[in-house]
Amino acid sequence: MRIAIAGAGSVGRSIATELAGSGHDVLLIDRDTRAIGVDDLPQVEWLLADACELATLEDARLGDFDVVIAASSDDKVNLVVSLLAKTEFGVDRVIARINEPDNEWLFNDSWGVDLAVSPPRLIADLVEDVPDEEDYPEEEGTLPPLPGAEVAESVLHAGSPFVDRTESELTQALPEGVALVAVLGPGGVRPPDPERTLAVGNTVVFLAEPDSLGPLEAVLGPVDEADPAAID
Repeated sequence: MRIAIAGAGSVGRSIATELAGSGHDVLLIDRDTRAIGVDDLPQVEWLLADACELATLEDARLGDFDVVIAASSDDKVNLVVSLLAKTEFGVDRVIARINEPDNEWLFNDSWGVDLAVSPPRLIADLVEDVPDEEDYPEEEGTLPPLPGAEVAESVLHAGSPFVDRTESELTQALPEGVALVAVLGPGGVRPPDPERTLAVGNTVVFLAEPDSLGPLEAVLGPVDEADPAAID
C-alpha cells in the first residue's frame, strides 16, 4: 500500500518505521526541518511542507495513496489534513490521531475521519485496567504502576540495546519502581506483550516513581517525562 503520514514527530516516525519495514511505500510530511530525518529513515520518502496546504497535498499526489494518517501533535492540523484527504483527494482510508481527549467528538466522518486513535485515552484505559500485583509473573520483571508515579517515554533508536528484542527482555531489565504500560506503534497505543519484538521507532511508555527515573535512564538512555496528553 501507499501510505502518507502527516507529522514526523515520534508518533509519525514510529508508524513510518514499522509500515516501511512491512513493505509499504511511506511518505512522511512535515514543515519542521528539525523533524526531517532522511538518514534515520532512509526507506521512507520525505516531503518538507505544510500538510494543511492544498498545494502541498497536490504536489504529493495524495489521491494516489491508499491510506492517509494524520499523526501530528496538533488536533487542528489533524482535522484539516483528514478533511482535505477525504473531500479533495478521495482517499479510501483516513486515520487521525487525537491529542486532547476533549476533542474526540470532532473526529468523525464529517471531518473525513474513518478511524480516530486517542493515545491519552488509550494509555489511561491501559493504566486503569492493569492487573493486581499478584497477576504479574515475577520472572517477567513487571511491576504494577504505583500511586503518584510519573509518565516517562523513550523512542527506540537504532543503537538501543532493546531493538529486535522482546518486550519481556525489556521488562526484566527495568529498575524497581518502573512499569512498562504501553508501546506506541503504527496501530496506536498497545498494551505490553512479552512475546512481541521491539523495533526502531517504537515509543515505550512507563509509569515510574520519581526516584526511579535516573535508573531508568541508565537502562534506556535519556527518557522524557510527559503528561500522557503531551506525548509527541
